[in-house]
Amino acid sequence: QVQLVESGGGLAQAGGSLRLSCVASRRTFSSYAMGWFRQAPGKEREFVAAINWNGGITDYADSVKGRFTISRDNAKNAVYLQMNSLKPEDTAVYYCAASQRTLAYSARYYNYWGQGTQVTVSS
Repeated sequence: QVQLVESGGGLAQAGGSLRLSCVASRRTFSSYAMGWFRQAPGKEREFVAAINWNGGITDYADSVKGRFTISRDNAKNAVYLQMNSLKPEDTAVYYCAASQRTLAYSARYYNYWGQGTQVTVSS
């Protein structure tokens, strides 16, 4: 079992930045690929970014490419999402998740989920 706890959400203005953090409870954190997903009101949960076990491979949804950066620190059991040039359409609850696959884009391949952190971007 892996417990994930997100933090760092909040209110930002369009064009601003936020950094989300997700800390895992388990020492085997480094064996998992990690992902960030988001869900806006009335919409399905969508993929945002993913990173493999050592940070050597990352991938992003087209909507955030060039603005968001995913990274991880295995010594701290943590994964981060740096969000720059925020837009109102980035408003959502953001979830981090852990996958036993090498890299995963679909929510169905993620085994563990955090409780989510709200990000609100005002225009």
